[in-house]
Amino acid sequence: MMLRKLRHALPWTAADKPKSSKHHKAEQASAKLKPALFLSSLFTLWFLLLYFRFDPLRPDTARRPPAATNLTLGVADAPPDGPACRSRAAVYVHSLPPRFNSDLLLRCRSLNMYTDMCPHVSNRGLGLPIPSVAGIGGGGGASWFATNQFIAEMIFHARLENHPCRVRDPALANLFYVPFYAGLHVSSMFRERSLPARDALAVDLAEHVQSLPTWRRHGGRDHFLVLGRTAWDFLRLSNRGPDFGANSLLDLPAVRNMSVLTVERQPWTGSNQHGIPYPSYFHPATSAEMLAWRKHVSESDRPHLFSFIGGPRRGPGKAAIRDELIRQCNESARCELVVCEPASPAACHEPGRLLGIMASSRFCLQAPGDSFTRRSVFDAVLAGCVPVFFSPHTAYTQYRWYLPAEPREYSVFVDAGEGEKPLEVEIEKVLAEIPPEEVERMRRRVVALIPRITYAHPNATALGFRDAVDVAVDALLEHMESKLEKT
Repeated sequence: MMLRKLRHALPWTAADKPKSSKHHKAEQASAKLKPALFLSSLFTLWFLLLYFRFDPLRPDTARRPPAATNLTLGVADAPPDGPACRSRAAVYVHSLPPRFNSDLLLRCRSLNMYTDMCPHVSNRGLGLPIPSVAGIGGGGGASWFATNQFIAEMIFHARLENHPCRVRDPALANLFYVPFYAGLHVSSMFRERSLPARDALAVDLAEHVQSLPTWRRHGGRDHFLVLGRTAWDFLRLSNRGPDFGANSLLDLPAVRNMSVLTVERQPWTGSNQHGIPYPSYFHPATSAEMLAWRKHVSESDRPHLFSFIGGPRRGPGKAAIRDELIRQCNESARCELVVCEPASPAACHEPGRLLGIMASSRFCLQAPGDSFTRRSVFDAVLAGCVPVFFSPHTAYTQYRWYLPAEPREYSVFVDAGEGEKPLEVEIEKVLAEIPPEEVERMRRRVVALIPRITYAHPNATALGFRDAVDVAVDALLEHMESKLEKT
């Protein structure tokens, strides 16, 4: 082997002879072990460099965001002259045993049955850098990443570790963040038939947080989790529907005491669940980048009346709505259609193309998908496209911290019921009848929402705008204080 030197066999002399055969065997075992240890260390170092580096791949390091954090969860303290916290929130980030977060990333290839998640967990969950869209965000993609839609829990963790409202002393905190990568874990267990095995890590997490000294102060009511997947993936016991691989995390009494931020809440009984945006592709580090992007989408020419990007679904209900939207869009000369199908998956995973279509459309149809919500809602807002909803649970009952209370300010609603009957509305006619000045008013409102539904670059310090994490922290504090007043 190339890592071992060849030695010529020489006869032993009396001085060379080992004192005992036992000692000789120990030396032989040690000699065999050293190359194996070297190879193991070399492989481990290569793996960490490949997946856990935080390098936006930019040649012009002068404009690179501040020195990046990595995936080992060890983050240096913010400089003493950093930005001041502009909130009443004081967030303490619990340091959990690595089995609840960083250890999961070591098996990133098996975290999802359909997708190799290794590229997606890189760069603290932002994913791999992509070229900047419309030349905004710096050359080389410093603010643009191929971000997976189910990765909010990692991005949230990275933002809070470097957040100006983070405190290192739990005695000073009024909010306690529990950085459990529950979404990544549950998706790795969807095919696990043993229910105890599927629930084991969630039960372990609940037992661990209850053992923390901070838990006893308010029984966990000032603690919160962030989930990158929908609440349905964690409600096996209370959902009582078909078993598609969910665990029981959100059914555990300890977790029900906590607040849970999730990309889709259970809209009827999820009183401790709060909707947060799906992450899109834009993660600006400065207010200048945000202003430039908002200016771009505000001034974009929009030749298409409406567009739909999505794939068909099987079965009744939501599938029937999608099929009808695809049919109507395909038959309209004023609609831009992109059909996402297994045969051409890349068609719906090219951020520049998708955002370009939305930025050239006045309205973007947002039909429910596998569940009520979809990442495309936030892609549309990012592109300044007025969303058209067909279920109130796609946005109105989900993201109350982020969207206006009056839906007509920023969206159009077409009541499709639960899909039990065919959609009897001609969408092109409905949208074409909206006065141009009203369309423009809605678009301005949508563009104004972009900062608050965007996850800023985790290493950004002086943003100059409130991003999705800032909004969540402030709203969460108000919710927690209101809840404690009632107890």
